[in-house]
Amino acid sequence: MRILKDFKVPNFKFPKFHMKEMSEIDEVKVDYEKLKKAEENKVKKNKKQYQGTSFTTVKEMFINSSKEFADRTLLLEKFNPKGDWTEITYNQFKNEVIGLGTALTRKLNLKDSRVVIIGENTHHWYLSYMTMLCGAGIAVPVDKELPENEIENVIKRSKAKAVIFSTRKADAIKKVADNLPDVNYFIQMNSNQEIDGRFVGLDYLIEEGKALVTGGDNSFMSIEIDPDEFKVLIFTSGTTSNAKGVMLCNRNLAENVNAATAYVKLTPDDRLMSILPLHHTYESSIGFLLPFGVGASISVCQGLKHIVPDLQETKPTALLTVPLLVETLYRKINANIKKSKKDGLVNSMIHVTNALKTVGVDIKRKVFNEIYENLGGRIRIIVSAAAPIDAKIGKWVEDIGILFLQGYGLTETAPIAALTPDYDPRVGSAGKAVVGAEIRINNPNENGEGEVLISSKTLMLGYYEDEEATKEAIFEEDGKRWFHSGDIGYMDKDGFLYITGRSKNVIVTQNGKNIYPEEIELMLSKHTEIKECMVYGQEVKGEKELIITARVIPNYEVIEEKYGKDLDEDKIYKIIWDKIKEVNKELTSYKAVKKLEIKHDEFVKTTTMKIKRYAELKKDK
Repeated sequence: MRILKDFKVPNFKFPKFHMKEMSEIDEVKVDYEKLKKAEENKVKKNKKQYQGTSFTTVKEMFINSSKEFADRTLLLEKFNPKGDWTEITYNQFKNEVIGLGTALTRKLNLKDSRVVIIGENTHHWYLSYMTMLCGAGIAVPVDKELPENEIENVIKRSKAKAVIFSTRKADAIKKVADNLPDVNYFIQMNSNQEIDGRFVGLDYLIEEGKALVTGGDNSFMSIEIDPDEFKVLIFTSGTTSNAKGVMLCNRNLAENVNAATAYVKLTPDDRLMSILPLHHTYESSIGFLLPFGVGASISVCQGLKHIVPDLQETKPTALLTVPLLVETLYRKINANIKKSKKDGLVNSMIHVTNALKTVGVDIKRKVFNEIYENLGGRIRIIVSAAAPIDAKIGKWVEDIGILFLQGYGLTETAPIAALTPDYDPRVGSAGKAVVGAEIRINNPNENGEGEVLISSKTLMLGYYEDEEATKEAIFEEDGKRWFHSGDIGYMDKDGFLYITGRSKNVIVTQNGKNIYPEEIELMLSKHTEIKECMVYGQEVKGEKELIITARVIPNYEVIEEKYGKDLDEDKIYKIIWDKIKEVNKELTSYKAVKKLEIKHDEFVKTTTMKIKRYAELKKDK
């Protein structure tokens, strides 16, 4: 789930906010007689889960949605940055999947072969992945940011017989092709090239397959899918070429859709924006298969620097993202509000609208219309997963009227294991075990914290060619398979899970106390002077105790605004250290940060924008 990637937060730009007073908003009409009655009978929320889907395979879902939503839009994508958005319907997508699947299995004889898919989020990535899941072979999604030697290594380790790649990856694939004699075909997206040795165009194959289907070949759609058969191979993060390979089946992926639809109400009128990389299970399962299963549409973000215009042009209703992007949107929007000198007004309107909402009068969308318009005008849900987020930010999202949900899982759980239901959101929680899953805390300490254990229908088959690692990660008890997540957390009385750290990151003091860096990082990140930070235990020669150290990237923009321009390093260090001292006052003494390191370059990050601690510290050595 965590694959190496350098990531730089893009510079989102929003126009100046004007923010009208409530009395100036014509549409805001409050019926005070109705309000009085509502206050007397406080609105009770219906906390009942939905009737979710019940798919056993992705192919079953593919057939159902292709028929039920045939004429509806599935994908919106700009194939030319200066052009218009292209809409691809469910019916068009269905015909392309069947065409490609027929060509791969009948023309190239690749049935049941492993096929690597590598490239940016694009129509042909979705198409290739769905074709594999519907019976063409075993999909091996690969991070497009991997260096050439790692791409070559993954292709070899997976024993891939074909590689489907985007045009942007063409040079890298051609460089390693000669080192991959066992690969039968290299298939380029957005290419009509006929078979030339081992190279061929994906568009050419689609048309060849369609011709076979027109001639009566129905072999691809006749392929029966075993729900428990190995169908997807995803290599998790690793700083070496020995990353573990997670083996998933059709049932794992279908159960993700079933689980999510029981907790979150999505309809064909919803639209998700695809921002995160598709090779990650979070995006390919919840960002693709989930909307596909309910007939919703997906707009493909052209890149993080285009996120604001893409939001405004495609008007999504839901964003599936990670904390760093939510935090960036939060800071940029609030910085603009502050520059417009409307922060006091906005805070007042939040208090008033919150009070009204508690008695059933919700006028937030009208009051905060200007913020909504900058996000496309239709946003109703933001889902954050992959790492903890400051609860203050989640609360702000809800304060302006957007439902804020959080999810939790790993590649090994394909990925969703817990999710906050939209009918009972709990800001700060990672959610409760999804339908078909159980979560328990192993050996909890006095605070109820311990390792999170997961038993779920979405749990992987095992690690690829690594029986020993599989046995270490999964154990059986009372007829159930349980997974050691490696995450530390606790559960409240209602069964909601709270993640407090990762066991691999834990800093153990000489007297046996455990310190979870994530807890301290979350507290530090509340200070706007700190852009990003990583807390770790630094080894010091001659000392037995690790030194709790904070490595910080200062937020120079905020510091300049608050403290003035042209500050030297010593002054910036002092500003950050003063903030650390404030945090230390809130911590027990053994958790206090003792050392500060100012970082000038970007952290090494995963595709879900989490700091890769091991790689960061390895750079030091």
